Amino acid sequence: MKKVEAIIKPFKLEDVKDALAEIGIEGMTVSEVKGYGRQKGHSELYRGAEYVVDFLPKIKMEMIVDDKDVEAVTSAIVEAARTGKIGDGKIFVSDIEKIIRIRTGETDTEAI
Repeated sequence: MKKVEAIIKPFKLEDVKDALAEIGIEGMTVSEVKGYGRQKGHSELYRGAEYVVDFLPKIKMEMIVDDKDVEAVTSAIVEAARTGKIGDGKIFVSDIEKIIRIRTGETDTEAI
């Protein structure tokens, strides 16, 4: 089992969610986060004064998938989230050692 975490632009959330639903991914956790990478924020004007926005709003999506689904999930996210501009985001894939569904006690693949 793998944990797939994707940091994407907020306006791409629905596109990514729909793409994942098309390949059968049903469960995910979505959080509003802030951060920056190479773009290092940007400058904005407010009432005539310029200020720097260091942390940009992003969406963090987390899902646990079976090993066989990782390639399909990451490809769907890349295709749906890509704008071709800096700040499109990143995907992280890590191993999951154990899952336990609290309500039923199911473990591992059955708990996904």
